[in-house]
Amino acid sequence: MSESFAPAGLEVLEARLRQDLAWLDLPANPWVKPRLDQDAPVLDVAIIGGGMAGLALAAELRHLGVAAVIFDQAPAGFEGPWATTARMETLRSPKQLTGPALGLPALTFRAWYEAQFGDKGWAQLDKIPRLQWADYLRWYRKVLALEVRNEHYVARVAPRADGIVELDVETAGQTQRLLARHVVLATGRDGLGGPWVPDFAHQVPRHLWAHSADGLQNEWFEGKRVAVIGGGASAMDSAATALEAGATRVDLLIRRAELPRINKGKGAGNPGMTHGYWRLPDAWKWRIRNYLNTQQVPPPRGSTLRVSRSGKARFLLNSPVLSVQENLAGGLLLNTPDAQIEADFLVFATGFRTDFALRPEFAPFSAQIRVWRDRFAAPAGEADDELAELPDLGTCFEFQEKTPGVCPGLNHIHCFSYPAALSYGAVSGDIPAISEGSKRLAHALIGQLFNEDIEQHFEAMRNYADPELLGDEWVASQPTAEELRS
Repeated sequence: MSESFAPAGLEVLEARLRQDLAWLDLPANPWVKPRLDQDAPVLDVAIIGGGMAGLALAAELRHLGVAAVIFDQAPAGFEGPWATTARMETLRSPKQLTGPALGLPALTFRAWYEAQFGDKGWAQLDKIPRLQWADYLRWYRKVLALEVRNEHYVARVAPRADGIVELDVETAGQTQRLLARHVVLATGRDGLGGPWVPDFAHQVPRHLWAHSADGLQNEWFEGKRVAVIGGGASAMDSAATALEAGATRVDLLIRRAELPRINKGKGAGNPGMTHGYWRLPDAWKWRIRNYLNTQQVPPPRGSTLRVSRSGKARFLLNSPVLSVQENLAGGLLLNTPDAQIEADFLVFATGFRTDFALRPEFAPFSAQIRVWRDRFAAPAGEADDELAELPDLGTCFEFQEKTPGVCPGLNHIHCFSYPAALSYGAVSGDIPAISEGSKRLAHALIGQLFNEDIEQHFEAMRNYADPELLGDEWVASQPTAEELRS
């Protein structure tokens, strides 16, 4: 029988982490050459988004001696969806995944959890509660002393031909013009667009519907008949939120005849996929991502049971919504091929799409981004409009020009969010491989920063004059007379 240990506390864990970093000689000393532009300082790396991906990347860059500044429009501690728009009770990822720990045991969620609740608490934990994950990320940011500028909205990102990117940042009612050598978009599931709804949604009065990412509020549902379009995780979370807020009935309108039962992505969840996917030929990348899109990811079992146990939910399978109209009573009529469903409020759990019209801050360059459709023709039977609109990224997660020479400097903007999945796999947003993705991008960025300043680094090497020998370590000798040639 294993011995149980009392919680050591976060102070002990943080001391352990400091010791681990010291033993690894981290972080490295700063080495990037400072740059000014008309006397204005230029940031080495600016990261837009302070969620898990932005934090992990900034941490890895800091360990490698590069200063990164994160900009996030949310108040401190409310970056990402966890404490704002997300409505799941727990994460679906297994609790033992190391997430953004970057190979440091003391930086894992498990270490953080056991420090407070002991190994017995860890053994009893099933899935990670959503709000505890938010608390862990808050601690992660604090313990690593990462620079995050909260309530800073980046309103404009504009690459320049000289390799500098201009950022217009709005904060406290003012707009600052900042400069950076490289900008990383760590913008999460919103990525390069936002929540997607079918066209007919825009014909419905806005007070009668919401997207699952809108931050669902209890007052929207109390005493109402609610319809949810979708059958994935967000649909179950939305339905459960409505039921627990007092909805009288919830109908899930699901296009498929059966809910998917197997998460096919887990079947390739191994280091080979993490490190090998991005090296695959384009045809294989497309084949894999198209297959996963076609199969879809089942909702978590716990989330589904959370809905079905209520006794007030209907799973209406094989029921795609063809149109929606307002009825005379001020509610909605949802038309499916076989039925007409009445509802008082509608939730679209329809995911996210790349749509630059939703992201005016990227307007200076978005039309010039090369997407997969521009150079790759989908094989027969594998057409996928959603995949075709994803950016075709370079070897440093960078955007590439649709027409060479039209948008110089575009390659100094990097995509480290969900739209990178076709080019790089699931390393830029999901918990399982976020450390590997952060390391891959950080290594590529420091390589570019070094190469861009190679003349300065070479000159610094030539001027280096810290002697290892002082000249008093030996006495010069002369050959013997016999050794001298006559």
